[in-house]
Amino acid sequence: MLVVLTGASGHVGGNLTRALLEQGRKIRVLVRPGDTRAVDGLPVEQVTGDLLDYQSVVSAFTGASVVYHLAARIAITRDEDEEVFRTNVEGTRNVVNAALQCGVRRMVHFSSVHAYYQHPMDQPIDETRPLADVEGELAYDRSKARGEKEVMLGVQRGLDAVIVNPGAVMGPIDYKPSPMGQVVLDLCKRKLPALIQGGYDWVDVRDVVNGAMAAEQRGRTGEKYLLTGHWRSMKELAALVEKASGVPAPRMITPMWLAQVAAPLAETWSKVTKTRPKFTSSSLRILRGNSRFVCNKARRELGYTTRPLEETIQDAVDWFKANKLL
Repeated sequence: MLVVLTGASGHVGGNLTRALLEQGRKIRVLVRPGDTRAVDGLPVEQVTGDLLDYQSVVSAFTGASVVYHLAARIAITRDEDEEVFRTNVEGTRNVVNAALQCGVRRMVHFSSVHAYYQHPMDQPIDETRPLADVEGELAYDRSKARGEKEVMLGVQRGLDAVIVNPGAVMGPIDYKPSPMGQVVLDLCKRKLPALIQGGYDWVDVRDVVNGAMAAEQRGRTGEKYLLTGHWRSMKELAALVEKASGVPAPRMITPMWLAQVAAPLAETWSKVTKTRPKFTSSSLRILRGNSRFVCNKARRELGYTTRPLEETIQDAVDWFKANKLL
């Protein structure tokens, strides 16, 4: 039985590919030209293509029984909005149509907690929350919400698909690295002179992988499953990185109001220097948003479990060191 992954060269994709191989599964990965270290050297079939090239998606899915769709565009700057929508909405539409055309038995779509509408802010978010396809929400959030709608349209046409919604993913086997992995690296390299108020839900990449594989086997068609972990403030997260690495965490905490004032300057400076900003207006909005998620449905139906965040951070730091990224 052939399993095909999109986005296998990313953080979650690299971990998922290895977990599926451990089960003895036959794997094909659809990758774009570029950094494929996450899957290089593994006993998988690599197919080069692009989500926006429908025929390349069909070619990748031909003969597949299961598809894991992970490929997505994550962005924290408004300059990338158009590409975000093309990849996360049009690309997902191509994946759904190709899966239907190729007779794929089951599809697992990786969405995000960002697909959910945050309001009311004082109530935890579960799978019954409306989607964030609302004017005024961040482009990434709206794109993930619309991507889910594309999947549900496919379900109405006979596609056996299930959706998983991970939180902020951290952990080992993070070559590129991921946005959350970069936070850990920046803390270890003392590139963050100060922390920002706020926090988020952090989850181990291996727990997300286990949850997704359980969704393939036991998830109900057309259902969504939050795969989240532990809420921690940025200060608490930095303390865990300090414990794991021995590198002192920043002691200064920047108030949210001050960070919001500085964000446009940081974004402008990043354009001048052609570097990725450490924070933007969008990322600050995430840190001060509603990130209280309830994953009881996944625990009940999928047997989903999460490990301590301390273990996740320690394993991430150890992996970065072993692979000479630290």
